[in-house]
Amino acid sequence: METIQIVLDKKLLQATDQAARKSKQNRSALVREALREYLRRSELRAKEDRDREGYSRLPEDAADLTVWDAEAAWPPE
Repeated sequence: METIQIVLDKKLLQATDQAARKSKQNRSALVREALREYLRRSELRAKEDRDREGYSRLPEDAADLTVWDAEAAWPPE
């Protein structure tokens, strides 16, 4: 692991310390966890944006929709 230095305003530092105590971990562990979660969500958003862009450039064919409509339908009564 590498040691780094970051600057936080007083309120953010207090909230960080409070969250660390509440989660029973030290400040560094909490910040590492928060960064991992941020990076995971950021990557997921990028993938969703890429998929959204791809689908907007290549709209679904109406024939494809009818196949999936049958799969998504409620069971027959």
